[in-house]
Amino acid sequence: MLILGRLDPRGLVVYGPIFWTQAEPSFLNQPSTQFPHVVIPRSEHSISRAAISPNALKVLYRLKEAGYQGFLVGGAVRDLLLGITPKDFDVATNALPDEVRRLFRNCRLIGRRFRLAHVHFGQEIIEVATFRAAAAPEREDAEDDGDEEAAEARAPVAVPHDPAHRAFDTTGRILRDNIYGTIEEDVWRRDFAANGLYYNIDDFSIWDFVDGVSDVRARRLKLIGDPETRYREDPVRMLRAVRFAAKLDFSIEADTEQPIRRLANLLDGVPPARLFDECLKLFLSGFGAKSFRLLQQYGLFEHLFPMSAAAMKLPPYAYAQEMLALGLENTDARIAADKPVTPTFLFAVLLWGAVLRELNERAAGPAPDLAQLMQACDTVLRAQQSRVAIPRRFAVPMRELLMLQPRFGRRSGIKSLSLLQHPRFRAAYDFLLLRAQVGVADPELAQWWTDVQLLPQEERVALVQARPADAPGAATQEGAVPEAPGRRRRRRRRGGAARG
Repeated sequence: MLILGRLDPRGLVVYGPIFWTQAEPSFLNQPSTQFPHVVIPRSEHSISRAAISPNALKVLYRLKEAGYQGFLVGGAVRDLLLGITPKDFDVATNALPDEVRRLFRNCRLIGRRFRLAHVHFGQEIIEVATFRAAAAPEREDAEDDGDEEAAEARAPVAVPHDPAHRAFDTTGRILRDNIYGTIEEDVWRRDFAANGLYYNIDDFSIWDFVDGVSDVRARRLKLIGDPETRYREDPVRMLRAVRFAAKLDFSIEADTEQPIRRLANLLDGVPPARLFDECLKLFLSGFGAKSFRLLQQYGLFEHLFPMSAAAMKLPPYAYAQEMLALGLENTDARIAADKPVTPTFLFAVLLWGAVLRELNERAAGPAPDLAQLMQACDTVLRAQQSRVAIPRRFAVPMRELLMLQPRFGRRSGIKSLSLLQHPRFRAAYDFLLLRAQVGVADPELAQWWTDVQLLPQEERVALVQARPADAPGAATQEGAVPEAPGRRRRRRRRGGAARG
């Protein structure tokens, strides 16, 4: 006989009709009854195995042949119903991670808090997760950002009777959750009903516990469970709501939408490294411009980039918002044309208004120098790390890109042509064009650098030699950052022994 809440011989936790005990915190997402699932047969849905990755099918069939349940889950099912080719194919099963590894020689187990199986097929990875019993976010690693009050608020609160498996902070965010369960329980850890669908390889049917198929057909996002509870469990769900609404052109259901602005401050407690990943998904997936509009609409942008949001509200830097919108539109167009994009340029546009404000506030005179521009960049980057952690591999070239902007104002003398050979020239040139597009850089200057790239080297040299010397301090309209004066090299003295 199995006792509710205890492990069965295969390590699965057995629950009764009520998922959680009364002793557990009231902020848990806790359905009071088991919901029967609706089975949609193959004849009543549009998903064909021809649209599913052959490697995902291999995983599903091998699980089935070994006697386990195997389901294609989440966004892949949603996208297939919409006629979109999924980016990833994830699998859910009742097989434990070690059992999955025994089935696949090309399998690697990852994760410290909750183990996942990654089955490798060349460049493609099929992620296999065991059914879980809790409504947990994908990643819940807590980090101490040095704020004592915030750190105390996020201190783990162990659930009675189960301290080793599940912990929350005092705001309701899940920090640790490591309990296996059944498919009926697994569905409640998923965020939106449209993502809570299971494609069964056994008979090619769709199992729907939360009326997700109706939401997909209505192009609607609706959270599973109580919206405020789910946002408190994982505040990143607010960003995911924005991302899916922008990506899929879905509407956000009224009850799901209502708490977002009020709970936006919960993002302040999310690890900055995780928010960096979310920002890349929001802005570099082909729908960045719409994501930005929705982030502003729901009051989320100011919690991701507080210094930039503050600068955009001031008249001297209000153009930074238009510049960011245009930059994101250009990025979306590049992605649609299958051209490369880089986070370096993205964060340069995101932070330019904040950098310029910091520069002008620290400048002692009317024309700040390059050293002050560098200090302003470093100050903004250091402050930004507490919200969205920008890795050094992007932060350093981003600073170089911004430091090149004053050099575009220098167009006389052969030395000015060395800018064309700089590794960051192309990104810095695109940034100059963007500034000219919003009217804060001279369009003639942008056109000159466009034309000079098309000339043969001899004509370039003749062009810059014929120009009169550039007036100092004419580099940028925004900050009037001049080119730093060149330092005269000291002649190297030869020693007497060498002359002898």
